[in-house]
Amino acid sequence: MRALCVYCGSNAGSNPAYAELARVLGARLANDGITLVYGGGNVGLMGIVADAALAAGGEVIGVIPEQLVNWEVAHKGVTRLEVVDSMHTRKMRMFELSDGFIALPGGFGTLDEMFEMLTWRQLGLGKKPCAFLDSNGFWQPLMQMLDTMVRECFLHAEQRDDMWQGSDIDAMLTWMQRYQPAQADKWLDEKRRSQLKTPSEPV
Repeated sequence: MRALCVYCGSNAGSNPAYAELARVLGARLANDGITLVYGGGNVGLMGIVADAALAAGGEVIGVIPEQLVNWEVAHKGVTRLEVVDSMHTRKMRMFELSDGFIALPGGFGTLDEMFEMLTWRQLGLGKKPCAFLDSNGFWQPLMQMLDTMVRECFLHAEQRDDMWQGSDIDAMLTWMQRYQPAQADKWLDEKRRSQLKTPSEPV
């Protein structure tokens, strides 16, 4: 892995453990020679993970929409800052630059970005690993919601399992390095499509 994209909050959160996790991850990526790709901000967990990577001598690439630059939240000290025209372009550019994706605690934007990557992979548009790095049990309710999606037949079990969640950075990076994507393109597999139908629907 040459570069990993980190999605995270533009706020630091209420628990200091979130900021500490961002610092540890940023430093670890730099120490391992892995470029940090992130949203280009200088605030919240975004700024913390970028500053930690830079302080450890790492390369940091920020990708930020022009609107957010105008709001003066762009990090001017990163190795390279790419300014793009929209959030949609930002997602695509971050995808192009990265070999995998990590979600730290965050809000709407973090979920939007990570779930778009998961959806692209579900549709066969990418084969890059996605990991939810946890602290203080932040991602546990989301994992429970994914289990509900499987139980209620909105998501295949192998698609649910085709991601990583936990708090151990070593274990996460090992999983990402060894990652083999599940063959889980539900639109091209007739058997899987039939399994998602409700009993009242014709198969």
